[in-house]
Amino acid sequence: MRHDHLISAAQLSRDDIEAVLDRAAEIADDPATVRERHAGTVLALCFFEPSTRTKMSFDTAMKRLGGETIDMGSVESSSVKKGESLADTVRVIEGYADALVLRHPSEGSAKMASEFVDVPLVNAGDGAGQHPSQTLLDLYTIRENAGLDDITVGIMGDLKYGRTVHSLSMALTNFDVRQHFVSPESLRLPRSVRYDLHEAGAQVREHEELEGILPELDVLYVTRIQRERFPDEREYREVAGEYQIDAGTLAEAKESLTVMHPLPRVDEIDPAVDETPHAQYFEQAHNGVPVRMALLDALLGGGRDGGEDR
Repeated sequence: MRHDHLISAAQLSRDDIEAVLDRAAEIADDPATVRERHAGTVLALCFFEPSTRTKMSFDTAMKRLGGETIDMGSVESSSVKKGESLADTVRVIEGYADALVLRHPSEGSAKMASEFVDVPLVNAGDGAGQHPSQTLLDLYTIRENAGLDDITVGIMGDLKYGRTVHSLSMALTNFDVRQHFVSPESLRLPRSVRYDLHEAGAQVREHEELEGILPELDVLYVTRIQRERFPDEREYREVAGEYQIDAGTLAEAKESLTVMHPLPRVDEIDPAVDETPHAQYFEQAHNGVPVRMALLDALLGGGRDGGEDR
């Protein structure tokens, strides 16, 4: 890859994406080949918001590359509680680690933090902004199930606050993909995201109902309505539970439809869907390990079995 930091999916070219996905596939096929590749490397996990999949998969990825992780812990138990700025926090932690993974509730925080460190920094979610490493594992899952060219993808749910949506929709512009966006009017894509998609040559097709486009879809990417992002609880209650998928919903779908979700889910996908061949969201989560191993390998460079140092 051509970047020291991964802050936004907009940084990624098709070549970047394919290089990471190809490497991830190699690692998934034979993890033993990279078992000690980054022995002695330390990855710092700096999570200012809760996380299960992202945090644990980065932890696992680094350890399976032979490295180690250190964890900032909760905000409540850190110096952030004493009023330490994000800039000072990452500058200190940079001295302990060879790379940082940062999740923070403020949009733009990862970009700002990256300006204060000289080691690679990965944005693991900045508020309603971006989540590029999630996008890479999403693309890997799509490629494994439907390919990445000449397909139709529907993205449904919270498109306003959904950082996974913002990242994925931009990354898909590198491929021959028709994108449809399904949401309540109040949760449509932000104007800035629509503008960026138009600038990248994508046609933004927006819908309030899934039924009319479902038979066309090769991939349906479902997101939860994110209660924690709403400034007004009443606004959340007005749309909560409005978009739900069950086995009956999928009756008109292609047999080959892939249903994805970045997780956690609340009530937007009925558990009965788990038993259908459409469901790929747990495999999608598992794909986070080889993809993040490939990403860390690319950002860190070098390793015991060759490659150039950063």
